[in-house]
Amino acid sequence: MVVKEAILNRKGAKKASEIPNEVLQLLNQGKLESVNLTEWLVINHIVLIKNVFPSIGLEGSLEFVVAELEKQNAKTGMKAIRMTGALLDKVILKESERKKKDLINKCSNHVSDSVRCWAAFMNKNPNDSLEDKLSYIRPFAADHHFGVREIAWMSIRGDLSQDIEKSLELLVDWAKSENENIRRFSVESIRPRGVWTKHIEILKQEPDKAFPILNLLKSDPSKYVQDSVGNWLNDASKTKPDWVIDLCEEWTKDTDIKSTSRIIKKAKRTILKKN
Repeated sequence: MVVKEAILNRKGAKKASEIPNEVLQLLNQGKLESVNLTEWLVINHIVLIKNVFPSIGLEGSLEFVVAELEKQNAKTGMKAIRMTGALLDKVILKESERKKKDLINKCSNHVSDSVRCWAAFMNKNPNDSLEDKLSYIRPFAADHHFGVREIAWMSIRGDLSQDIEKSLELLVDWAKSENENIRRFSVESIRPRGVWTKHIEILKQEPDKAFPILNLLKSDPSKYVQDSVGNWLNDASKTKPDWVIDLCEEWTKDTDIKSTSRIIKKAKRTILKKN
C-alpha cells in the first residue's frame, strides 16, 4: 500500500480529536509512523495487534495477547507497549531459535514505530549480561523515531540502575559515538530523576559518579544531546546543588563556547528559581 505524500509529510495534530480519520486508521493498521506525541499516545495497541500479528506470523498468539491487554485495560501508551513486549517475549519462548530471531527482526524493523517499541521490550533474557542487553537495545537507541528512542532507554533503565558502576563504565563508550542519538542515550538512560521512571538514588546523592560521561559531552554540538546533559544536571541540582554549581563554574572557565553555555543555563534553572 502506498501512503499519500501529504500524509507522510504531515505536521501532526495538536489534539487527538483533530487527527484525521485516515491517519488514525493507518496508524492503527501499522502502516504509518506517528509524527508527534499526540499521535503516539492515541494509537490503540489492541487494534494494532489485530492488524499486525497475522502479517508477521503470530496469528496463533493474537487471542492470548489481546485477552491479557484487555484484562489490564492496557490499550494505549506506555502500559500497552510494555505489556505487549513482555507478552511477545513469552510467546516467542515457545518458538525455535530461528523463528524467534525472525519474529524479533520483523518487529524491530517494522514500519510502525509502535511495533518497534514492542520489540524494545522483547528479548528479556534474565541470564543475559548487561553488555548483551545494551547490544540488543542499541539499534532502538539509534532509531530515527523519537518514540522508539525514548522507549529504548526506558526498557533498560532498570537493568542499568541495578549495577550503576558497570553501566557507567559501559556507557562511556556510547558517549563517544559519532551518532548523536547514541550519545544522548548515554546520558538520558541514567538521569538521576528521569521521566516516567523510578529515580536512581545513588546518582541523586553521588552525581560525580557520572562525571566521565558528562564531561565528554559538555561541549557536544548536538542540541539534542545538550538538552539531555542540561536536564541531567538539573536533576542532580535538586539534591546536590553545590556540586552542580561547582561543575558549571569549572566548565565556564575551561570551555567558553556556546554549546557549553547552553547546557549550563539548563543545568542551573532550578537553582536560579530558588535564589
